[in-house]
Amino acid sequence: MKTIATGYKPRKYQKAFHEMIAKHRFSVAVCHRRFGKTVASLNQLIHSALNCDKPNPRFAYIAPTYSSAKRISLDYLREYTKNLDCEINIAELRADFMGRRISLYGADNPDSLRGIYLDGCIVDECAQISPSLFNEVIRPALSDRKGWCAFIGTPAGDNYFKKLRDQAEQDSEWGLIEFKASQTGIIPQDELDSAKKAMGIDKFNQEFEINFHSPIVGSYYGQLLNEIEERNHIRDIASENMTEKWTAWDLGMSDSTSIWVMETASGEHRAMDYYENHGQSLDHYVGWLKDNGYFDYQHILPHDVNVRELGTGKSRLEVLTNAGLDIIVAPRMSVDDGIQAVRQILPNMYFNKDKTKFGLECLRNYRRQYNDKLNAYTNNPLHDWSSHCADSLRYYAIAVGNQSKQTDWTKPITDDYKSAFV
Repeated sequence: MKTIATGYKPRKYQKAFHEMIAKHRFSVAVCHRRFGKTVASLNQLIHSALNCDKPNPRFAYIAPTYSSAKRISLDYLREYTKNLDCEINIAELRADFMGRRISLYGADNPDSLRGIYLDGCIVDECAQISPSLFNEVIRPALSDRKGWCAFIGTPAGDNYFKKLRDQAEQDSEWGLIEFKASQTGIIPQDELDSAKKAMGIDKFNQEFEINFHSPIVGSYYGQLLNEIEERNHIRDIASENMTEKWTAWDLGMSDSTSIWVMETASGEHRAMDYYENHGQSLDHYVGWLKDNGYFDYQHILPHDVNVRELGTGKSRLEVLTNAGLDIIVAPRMSVDDGIQAVRQILPNMYFNKDKTKFGLECLRNYRRQYNDKLNAYTNNPLHDWSSHCADSLRYYAIAVGNQSKQTDWTKPITDDYKSAFV
């Protein structure tokens, strides 16, 4: 058998990563920063593709976003396939060689993964990826060929990646491997000491010591959610007839639409249900409201609901109003002020724990962008899988959370109208 050299020479711990994948169909690797997980992942895919004996092998590397897949991974893929008579398709982010194909995808466009088959897949930075991606998109793609999947990343709080890690620990059919910076020796100790001083202990423990229990640094609502959970605000809640009833929407065009179902009573804000979907028409969401008994609620929509679509000439406000919904358009407000409005109501919020589980996970992970060059957080929210949920709750907080200070939410915005939230 001819041996093909790609130029990749794995370190000791990268070898352990490859050995785990060889033994398990599904596996989880928790890695510290600068471990070399992207290089190891792409070389695992190349190795698996070369050794796959099925016709037309297909493998995938999935990053949190399309841009990150292109920026971080494409050059590595090109480098390690250059000896394989490989054709790189930059437009489609794929490498074709010897009848095999490795494609790079972004989890921010799950539709690009629908309808394909996969013999193997690596999901990178899993903590930043929507929990629905695997079950709804990746798992079906693996079924026909009984393909494998590895989840790899660095912790970011008690989220979906943590649940996968715990599942792998408890299920003997799954593989689990963890790499702390203090154990691998890949990063010199003086550099780790410097990083700890610059980053602070919480972020350092999360990024380098792979601590899932460190607070999600940069989270807007994480601490407040922990506090209300300690006060038993996240529990089973029954709907009551005398409460005011609302839904609050974030309307997606090419991405997700999310809906919070809320009840208010005596200053309490009760999150009763949460729903999110992708690529569905407005009729789908109207049908979901009817099926779940939420149709006759008051429905809060973002201010851009008035924008007319070029295809139909109608705004989404017109479509939803014609469907019979009682619509309230949330006032225009800066994102920062809207986040502050959510923070004001959170201490008085209650969450119906089973029906809002995914929504809570989104809220915990909604955080500021991190600037790697400046080693600091910016003032702008990170737009990822958690954003739509946070945005819909923000519209609720703007429209209802401070309604005692407002009288008519359909009036045009005035300076006094805006100043109530400053």
